[in-house]
Amino acid sequence: MISLPTPKLGEVTAITITTPDLELSAAFYKKLGFQELFRSDFPFPLIQISDGALLMMLRQDKKPYIALTYYSKEIERVVDELKKEMINVQEMPTPNNMVRRYLFQSPDGLTISIVSFVDGFTQPPGPTMLTMPQEDYMKPEKYVNKTCGMFGEFAHPVKNLDASVSFWEKLGFKTLSKFSSPYPWAIASDGLAVVGLHQTNHFEHPAITYFAKDMQDKIAALREQGITEITDTKANSNITLKSPEGQHINLFKLGM
Repeated sequence: MISLPTPKLGEVTAITITTPDLELSAAFYKKLGFQELFRSDFPFPLIQISDGALLMMLRQDKKPYIALTYYSKEIERVVDELKKEMINVQEMPTPNNMVRRYLFQSPDGLTISIVSFVDGFTQPPGPTMLTMPQEDYMKPEKYVNKTCGMFGEFAHPVKNLDASVSFWEKLGFKTLSKFSSPYPWAIASDGLAVVGLHQTNHFEHPAITYFAKDMQDKIAALREQGITEITDTKANSNITLKSPEGQHINLFKLGM
């Protein structure tokens, strides 16, 4: 069993994505196995969705944006600790200051946000690939998300793996695995989020990544639903989908 650290940044984590059309984006993610949990028009139009293991916040905004978000009950303490680590944290304005938001970036430009805790927000109970028993990896019936498979990582390209690892360690992340082939890369987690750090030019954008033994069947089923925005394909078992708002979702086959 992998020993995971205690999260330092908050009690709940989500991936926040902006979209010019909330309903269109929500409908797309529902095709990927997500369900709506919550919606509100304040402080801005938003829809919270989950596939049982991964939490996502869709926020209406014409400006493209994706971030790893934490909801913290002790936001002032968290921000103070980040500043002690010489991390440039910026407070963002919000209507009536009812919800406090802070942003900062990784050395490679990935946005991380800290938001004051919202009552009712909870971490999905379902296991990710990191917390599933390895003997269940090859059992699709065990996957929480029957459409996409196991959530594996929030992947993004980095310029220097060692420098990136050092930064994420300041945030309370633990490097769980590190490899040199086919390029330098690592998987890190703080006990809530899982990030993939890839020193490569094979891709340029952050990507939400899923793995499944039966990925070919899952991809075929998605095609039948009319999902055709595929930016990369290999033997029809590894693909990258592009969402209506322009984000990237990797669907990779597990094993041979």
